Amino acid sequence: MSDDKIEKIRWDKNDLGAVKPELLDTFDYEYPGKDIMIKLETNEFGAVCPWSGLPDFGTILIEYIPDKLILELKSLKYYLYTFRSVGVYQEHVINRIFDDVKKKIKPKKIKITLTYNIRGGINTTVIRESK
Repeated sequence: MSDDKIEKIRWDKNDLGAVKPELLDTFDYEYPGKDIMIKLETNEFGAVCPWSGLPDFGTILIEYIPDKLILELKSLKYYLYTFRSVGVYQEHVINRIFDDVKKKIKPKKIKITLTYNIRGGINTTVIRESK
């Protein structure tokens, strides 16, 4: 296949409106005042390139100190899965996830790290944390 044919190929993709933060669920943290660090990690995160529609895969690590709420794991998996067909730049997706999770659980502190699989010989890691 010639390069000019490849450059014209595009796959369908959704915008960020397809992400469903309402899927995120919580339960009460029963030990207020006793700070713990919760680390949630999955290497099954996926979204697509907003330009080409090609899939991007990566590992996401969410670290937080709960205040009153803990993030329910199955709901997080469903939420993250809604990104599968969303066209979003690697450097932007971290902000959406951070904002949605922080708004839902209102933690004392939160840090999210997203490390994408190598693409074109370049590894990308994006990090956002609360101060």
